[in-house]
Amino acid sequence: MFDFARDNLLFIRKNTRWIGAGFLLTLFSSFGQTFFIGLSGNELRNTFHLSGGEFGGLYMLATLASAVTLPWLGRTLDLMPGWKVVRFSMAGLALACVLIAFAPNIAVLALAIYLLRLFGQGMMTEIALTEVGRWFVANRGRAMALITQGQQVGSAILPAAVVGITQLSGSWRAGWFVSAAAVVLIGLPAIVSLMRVERLPHSHEAKAARLRAAREWTRGEVIRDPILYILLAGTLAPAFIGTVIFFHQDYLIELREYDPLVFAAAYPVMSIATFVFGLVCGHLIDRFGALRLLPFFLIPLAVASAGVALITPVWGIYAFMLLLGISNGFTFTLLGALWPEVYGLANLGGIRAITVAAMVLATAVGPGVTGALIDAGIALTTQMLWLAGWCLVASFLLAFAARKVQGREAAQSFD
Repeated sequence: MFDFARDNLLFIRKNTRWIGAGFLLTLFSSFGQTFFIGLSGNELRNTFHLSGGEFGGLYMLATLASAVTLPWLGRTLDLMPGWKVVRFSMAGLALACVLIAFAPNIAVLALAIYLLRLFGQGMMTEIALTEVGRWFVANRGRAMALITQGQQVGSAILPAAVVGITQLSGSWRAGWFVSAAAVVLIGLPAIVSLMRVERLPHSHEAKAARLRAAREWTRGEVIRDPILYILLAGTLAPAFIGTVIFFHQDYLIELREYDPLVFAAAYPVMSIATFVFGLVCGHLIDRFGALRLLPFFLIPLAVASAGVALITPVWGIYAFMLLLGISNGFTFTLLGALWPEVYGLANLGGIRAITVAAMVLATAVGPGVTGALIDAGIALTTQMLWLAGWCLVASFLLAFAARKVQGREAAQSFD
């Protein structure tokens, strides 16, 4: 354990600039993530007189629009340096934070959510995973494990911070103004400064890449590859399920009569578990490859989903947050390393834009579908049992897809 921690610290020290840039990108993606937007869910519904289903439908449409836009916007990472993409993406994110606070009507609210999802959840994640995927090869798993902790830090500290700002100011809008200021005054200059220097993989890393990586697929070939859609059937489950839990956190709090501060206090449990198991997953990826781990990473999420449905006491919050953290640790790290391993690096920006757009699409469908089912009388707890079943079925699909990818890579090496 001591050697494991020492190796990680040495790796961070040698690559502080690039790990720091990726970490900050995922941290600032928090402002467009569902857990953060959901903190203002009740206030937004009350302000615009929306039911749970209506708000979920609006959220779904805005997120769908961002998913449609992302594949085109994400291609900019194949056409210009990443730090230039950061400049306009973070400007758009700051604008979205201001818009959601000032929104005078539902149309502006929809635009604000669209921009939050596109530039926050979408482009901040897209830039981080694409650039780090290019910067690191032999230690890609470890690098992904470290940079994805930015979102976990955000989920650990931002909910309590927003609740505190709201209570001190007496207005839920204050949290959004502070967020916009943080994006412009802290995030933008720091990330651009760090990313201006590119990292080139060392010669031994390039050799490792040739031994492990797939051939260089074009974006058109990826879209026509049936294995992509089998992989997405499983890899989108965490985005869908996590979004459902966080989007409906107010509903769950009211249903179980939890204290909102108790729920917010459980976020650090999830974040710590995500951090620890993210590092474990990164180590396993660098040793065995992402494809070998693929069939197993949804098992903790299946148990977490069942826990949300079946555990009613207050301690249940901490139980499913712990399980969700284990799932997130494996998910964020694994999916960061998977796509370069399956489809190569040459067109990674455009290819990852497809997968990130699919992830955003899953987060769009989740609140809309589950909100409509709640309005139809199907309890969220019942739906969570269905989602646990999805994870189990998807694990078998991922095992099949992993064998197919390994088989065609072996055939390619033989040729």
